[in-house]
Amino acid sequence: MKSTVQTPIDIESLVANPFAGYPAPAPRADPLFELAKLGANELEKLLLQEEQADCPLVHRFAPGIYIREVTLPAGTLAIGHRHLTEHANILLKGRVLILNSDGTGSEVAAPFMYVSPPGRKVVYALEQVVWQNIYATTETDVEKLEAEFLDKSDSWIHDHELRQQAARLMHEVDRADYLDAIAQFGLNRAQAEAIAKNEDDQVRMPHGSYKFLIGSSAIHGRGVMATASIEEGEVIGAARIEGMRTPLGRYTNHAAKPNAVMVRGGEFIWLVATRAIAGCQGGQHGEEITIDYRRAFEAAGWTRSLLCQQ
Repeated sequence: MKSTVQTPIDIESLVANPFAGYPAPAPRADPLFELAKLGANELEKLLLQEEQADCPLVHRFAPGIYIREVTLPAGTLAIGHRHLTEHANILLKGRVLILNSDGTGSEVAAPFMYVSPPGRKVVYALEQVVWQNIYATTETDVEKLEAEFLDKSDSWIHDHELRQQAARLMHEVDRADYLDAIAQFGLNRAQAEAIAKNEDDQVRMPHGSYKFLIGSSAIHGRGVMATASIEEGEVIGAARIEGMRTPLGRYTNHAAKPNAVMVRGGEFIWLVATRAIAGCQGGQHGEEITIDYRRAFEAAGWTRSLLCQQ
């Protein structure tokens, strides 16, 4: 049986050298280390051409804190976006090899915490890994948080735009059915957009853990994108709270064959998955979360006559 002895931790030394106690980095003759020598930007270009791994990303919020939690399957070679600020990192689960561009690396195992400087990480998951980046902030809009803390490379942006362009061509049916849905409630496009953009009835998402972000939609304008896999019947979050719309209530788009539904529960209306919804693959967003506006209007207690009077 392996035994352990607890010893006092020198916090100042740990912050100055988070890898104290681990073997000193040394060059190794290994394909992974040779790839790392290319540098994060060039390596990213190569990896974007390969099949992307499922990398669930969960966003956790508490007062004054944002935790960005990613799960990497064993055997995954991952490159993070460039971080613009110093921040805390916690390895909650697994073992990971942190690769350096000089051909060296450090193997660390959970539980492990360190403060990283601005920059990019290249890691190889030796086991399934759960990794958290932690930021001090009161912001809860993930897209704004990413703009503040992350710098996405030109290669990633180009790849994302190509995927969006291809996806837009697949949603003509959804856009046509949207017009039919709002027409059934006596609304034209301009009237429906005016209701959607009204900020008088909007509130932030409550603190908690979420598997989505608001981002550019291939269907229309902004939409709700899954960032981690969501199971059938799973509650995605609150869409309305005591008559006020959350970002889920405002930005969930319509689809002819939706993957979620609005369900009333007391003073709340919840967004619930009606089938499994795929999350992030690599650094790309997962499926867009959609509803049928006809059923959403009914869940909110809206009728044709009420909408026409507004």
